[in-house]
Amino acid sequence: MASAAPEHDTTADPGELAKFAAISRDWWDTSGPMAPLHKLNPVRVAYIRDQACATFGGDARRGRPLDGLRALDIGCGGGLLAEPLARLGADVTGVDPVVGSIETARWHAAEVGLEIAYEPVTIEAVGRSGRQFELVVASEVVEHVADVPEFLAGIAAVTRPGGLVVLSTLSRTRTSFLKAIIGAEYVLGWLPRGTHEWRRFLTPAELGRELRAVGLRPLDVRGIGYDAAHHKFLLTRNPSVNYLLAATRD
Repeated sequence: MASAAPEHDTTADPGELAKFAAISRDWWDTSGPMAPLHKLNPVRVAYIRDQACATFGGDARRGRPLDGLRALDIGCGGGLLAEPLARLGADVTGVDPVVGSIETARWHAAEVGLEIAYEPVTIEAVGRSGRQFELVVASEVVEHVADVPEFLAGIAAVTRPGGLVVLSTLSRTRTSFLKAIIGAEYVLGWLPRGTHEWRRFLTPAELGRELRAVGLRPLDVRGIGYDAAHHKFLLTRNPSVNYLLAATRD
């Protein structure tokens, strides 16, 4: 089993890291435990691209609209988000404390010919290095950390003034319990059972308050819904299950 990088003074939760260490070789298996993330990816990437263009004056119709932006993908896993961000022109650094995930990410980037800096470290280690980024993303991560305020403070520290932060997570609602826990894990089997703990979910209002407390100002919230007829995810105005939130550091 792939292990997590040992590190003290971190918001990473050992129990949660162990879950991902167990499936760290499966990131690019589109029929495996990461299949829902592969389906979700086009919506996440398009949202990040459009929010970045709105923030930095880019043109989403260009082939590489994120040219010139330094991007940090926190909890990058096997690189599912890092790779499309690199193709959009960003200079991407991906960090994840699960060593096996970083090994998978490096292997796949080499296979497809992308230059992405992958590091088996936590957000706290990046903060201690003094580096800052124009674009910081943390997708499906905040619901797995041990200390949300400290984790978000770490995100604020690595975001340059005027920079953009994009988070995706799940809201703590009855609907999310039925769909994301009972439906996705126990009925449909989209995710391994126990992947998520409903009590860790944050509503958009709660996440917004936590972000403001560390100096990040929310800009936009969009829900993510599933179109069963076409087997794809899409943006909605209903953030009752999955949602994306964009914020800036003033």
